[in-house]
Amino acid sequence: MTGRRRRGNLVPADGKVPFDEGKEAGRAMASIANGRSTNEPVYIEEPAFSKWLFGSSKAAWIWLVVRLWLGYEWLHAGWEKVRSPAWMENGKALQGFAAGAIASSKDPEHPQVAYGWWVSFLNWVSDNAVWMAKLVAVGEVIIGIALILGLFTGIFAFLGVVLNFSFVFSGSAGVNPAFIIVGLLLVLAWRNAGWYGLDRFVLPRLGTPWHRGELFEGRTTPAARR
Repeated sequence: MTGRRRRGNLVPADGKVPFDEGKEAGRAMASIANGRSTNEPVYIEEPAFSKWLFGSSKAAWIWLVVRLWLGYEWLHAGWEKVRSPAWMENGKALQGFAAGAIASSKDPEHPQVAYGWWVSFLNWVSDNAVWMAKLVAVGEVIIGIALILGLFTGIFAFLGVVLNFSFVFSGSAGVNPAFIIVGLLLVLAWRNAGWYGLDRFVLPRLGTPWHRGELFEGRTTPAARR
């Protein structure tokens, strides 16, 4: 899922910087160093190791292991909630969690919940715990399945990080810091993290907001493709 971009296709990387950005950056920076101004944007080439780790299919096996582990953890946590009436029927589990977090915010010296705006959000969650609890439980299951399958890996890893931060803001650490670190790494590796998964087939066809995929490229007229 990396490499030189062509219209509607993703091809293996050839080791070169796309659009000769490295050369352009070198010329622009040299021009600035020599006292000459330039209106051209300067692109700083990323280190070779970073390009390999976050953009090469050869490093995809690393993210496969990471993805499967994090996906299993999310699926396991979500499945336990889905099977619990306290989450899926009356929302008592989420309501109790919110109440505990709100109470911990009242410590005058070292409150575990330190932001007033988050306390207001927790009060809203407590009032809507019946449907919010279902959303959390099902959301965790979906995040886990998507990560295991390697489907929209970057998006679902980001959603998992958002959910982890919501627990951290509520004064609950546990495994959340570790999940946040791993989730952020998967977000950075969105191009090759799903290479051994559905992203390898889905992303070239759907594309990205800044690059049309094969499905949308096929709808253009012959004149537009020339």
